[in-house]
Amino acid sequence: MKFPQDQTLSQLADFLGCTYVGDPNHIVSGINEIHRVVPGDLVFVDHPKYYQKALDSAATTVLIDQEVDCPEGKGLLVTKTPFDDFNKITRHFKPFKPQTNSITGENPEIDESAIIYPNAFIGNNVKIGKNVVVHAGAVIMDDTIIDDDCIIGPNTVIGHYAFYYKKKPTGFERLYSCGRVHLHKNVEIGALCTIDAGVTATTVIGEGTKIDNQVQIGHDTTIGKNCLFAANVGVAGCVQIGDNVTLWGQVGCASDITIGDGVTVYAQSGISKDLDAGKTYFGSPCAEAKAKFREMAAIRRLPEIIEKL
Repeated sequence: MKFPQDQTLSQLADFLGCTYVGDPNHIVSGINEIHRVVPGDLVFVDHPKYYQKALDSAATTVLIDQEVDCPEGKGLLVTKTPFDDFNKITRHFKPFKPQTNSITGENPEIDESAIIYPNAFIGNNVKIGKNVVVHAGAVIMDDTIIDDDCIIGPNTVIGHYAFYYKKKPTGFERLYSCGRVHLHKNVEIGALCTIDAGVTATTVIGEGTKIDNQVQIGHDTTIGKNCLFAANVGVAGCVQIGDNVTLWGQVGCASDITIGDGVTVYAQSGISKDLDAGKTYFGSPCAEAKAKFREMAAIRRLPEIIEKL
């Protein structure tokens, strides 16, 4: 998320009531979580295990719970509660805005050729392009962008909160979502799907991608062009999926994974590591399909082998 206006390091320190390390006029242009940071962004870190990752990232400002050596050209905001203060910044620059209209929120940009079925809900600042069809019961939440010729199935939710929590003694506290979803041209989403908004960036579904019923796509995931996902696929947050990828039914994918172009993953497989482009995978954890099938054939022979020993 970019701020409406750039902030300085000292301005943010004053707002949070914390100390800082670096040039007081150091510019902070927005916030982002670690997987999506770019220069100008602020990222938070609250565990020594991840200090170096945050300090070495593209983010030029780090909200951290301990004063450490500050890399050249960067700034630190030092606070005991980075998670809470990150939420404080987000809520300040993008406060929650309840919707009072039961049908369409404020500042919609809906092309006159779009078809919005009865009982669909359209949030604030939503953009819907030409020839889009939004079926009954669908929920299109704030800041969603739907390009031309997309179809949204019944009772699907686009742009729900990111599933991102911090465990505290009092329970789990959610990281406040300020991101959005962007569906590119000619995307089709089936019934009863959920595509979560980015925590601070954008969840992207590439042009021509088709998604079956009851599919979950996590926050800040980017899906390429002309992908095909069958029913009950579940993709966690911050996954990078290339073009022309096929995930068959009930495939599950862990967070922060990269799947190369042209990959096919057979049904009921579990993806726990990066997958190379142009290959076919199967199993849980999945491996190249041919190797996995040979392994399964060998396992079936084990009783016979044991009997001969």
